[in-house]
Amino acid sequence: MNIVACIKQTFDTEAKIVIDNGQVSDQGVNLIVNPYDEFAVEEAIRLKEKNGGEVVVVSVGGDKTQEALRYCLAMGADRAVLIQDPALDNTDNIGCATALAKLLAGMEYDLVFCGKEAVDDGAAQVPSMLAEKLDLPQVNVITELEVADNQATATREIDGGSEVIEVQLPVMLSAQKGLNEVRYPSLPGIMKAKRKELKVVSLADLELSADDVAAKTELVAAELPPARKAGQVLTGEVEEVVAQLVKLLQDEAKVI
Repeated sequence: MNIVACIKQTFDTEAKIVIDNGQVSDQGVNLIVNPYDEFAVEEAIRLKEKNGGEVVVVSVGGDKTQEALRYCLAMGADRAVLIQDPALDNTDNIGCATALAKLLAGMEYDLVFCGKEAVDDGAAQVPSMLAEKLDLPQVNVITELEVADNQATATREIDGGSEVIEVQLPVMLSAQKGLNEVRYPSLPGIMKAKRKELKVVSLADLELSADDVAAKTELVAAELPPARKAGQVLTGEVEEVVAQLVKLLQDEAKVI
């Protein structure tokens, strides 16, 4: 069974966000594998361990992204491919999906995994875009998965419950928290990861141009939300406190 897991390198969820000239600064920020993508990689490795085959981890990014890919190799993935090109530095989700689709078009796979979304932008767009470009059926936000006899049975979250979907392979699946418990790379796994293949390809290698991955959206500016105001303590007799509370709800909170 050949499995592809798509990952993104994101800010640590505990990182302090700093805005510099309307842009999010990455100076001094710890970068990690997107947490939802870790569930995807873990599930891919588990399926390989059960059924045999190969897990290839792919990503779009710069030099630092190699650290995230090596981490996935240490978890148990077999090899990695990084799409790196200056034209991708300022692309958006559709540009990333275009590059990934071109890469995957030249690969053999039974399953393609993604995380349901990236924690840095929360867009949840790449899995669906990639599935569309590869003409694959897709099941998003999955929390359970069984694969047998060239068929995947996936349980996914829906409003107020869950649904079970059966689909023939190949298929695109996006992982949600609860799908599995992600392993920590072992020391032997970390040592082996140093010797595993990590291939870097450019847009030219994929026969794509800068125009093919040009962003369709533009981030004009980013700003932090306003600081939360301190709470107020109302004192006095019950009637006085009620009157103060009603006035605050009308004049400041504007909820009544």
